[in-house]
Amino acid sequence: MTITGGCYCGAVRYEAEGAPIMKARCHCRECQYFTGGEGNDFMAMPVSGFRFVKGEPKSYTRPDLTGAATRQFCPDCGTPLLTKSPALPMAVILKVGSLDDPKLFEGPQVILQTADAHPFHLMPDGIPAFPRFPG
Repeated sequence: MTITGGCYCGAVRYEAEGAPIMKARCHCRECQYFTGGEGNDFMAMPVSGFRFVKGEPKSYTRPDLTGAATRQFCPDCGTPLLTKSPALPMAVILKVGSLDDPKLFEGPQVILQTADAHPFHLMPDGIPAFPRFPG
């Protein structure tokens, strides 16, 4: 499977090849910052099949957090593109909103970090959900 995506203004583009490692929604407070308040839908794809094909994103890693994720976004329009997490070194975590065809997501297989969710965050029925990351 080849997935393509990029930012709103078109300055940064990527391709990801391989089978998705995970399709999930995260409600951690950090993700809420980057989505504007909602949970974050993402597809974790093999890092070995990922590459930027146009432009370069800007990266941010919060320096005061141990094991902080690195978030990458368009330096021009600010579109969140992906996250790289030390907890998942084999994956790039693609933001569903940055996919050319978001329908490829098909919905989450798991819901993470529900301890940080708010009453207005809707949880789909029948999807395994965890207060934090499953052990």
